[in-house]
Amino acid sequence: ISTAVETYGRLDCAHNNAGVGARPRVRLHEISEESWDRVLDINLKGVWLCMKYEIAQMLMQGSGAIVNTASIMGLVGSWSRSGAYNASKHGVVGLTKTAALEYATAGIRVNAVCPGYIRTPLIEAALASQPEMEAQIVARHPVGRMGRPEEIAEAVVWLCSDAASFVTGHTMTVDGGYVAQ
Repeated sequence: ISTAVETYGRLDCAHNNAGVGARPRVRLHEISEESWDRVLDINLKGVWLCMKYEIAQMLMQGSGAIVNTASIMGLVGSWSRSGAYNASKHGVVGLTKTAALEYATAGIRVNAVCPGYIRTPLIEAALASQPEMEAQIVARHPVGRMGRPEEIAEAVVWLCSDAASFVTGHTMTVDGGYVAQ
């Protein structure tokens, strides 16, 4: 943040984008405490720490926009993901809504994107070892395909822009219809 402010004079927007799942993927009662803590530290505490310092800078400026990456798994339950991942992404959604309310009158907007399955290197690696998963993943999305990283980026850019000046506390699903089912 200090580098951004030194370089550009201010911090107009921020995108907090991190996520890991528990390994191995096991049911809730089988997750080790170490794995639980690692997932929550990266996925939820990491977002909170970023926001803590982004908001401090934006308060000094009197404005700003923050977009957090949650997940469709932050909006629904799922037996196919780890409980730690789902809990952390639900936490990001709650943190986003709370921050949006706390800082709305200070001119700071806080929103979240909730991607569906996106064709990233992480997904590609999983598909390389389990190619049968692709058809199962695609079948979960009514549009009949996985998303592209650019589609998430475009949503984030819009949420950071002045075009979204009346949007705060929103969880924007970019999921090919996954959650609408």
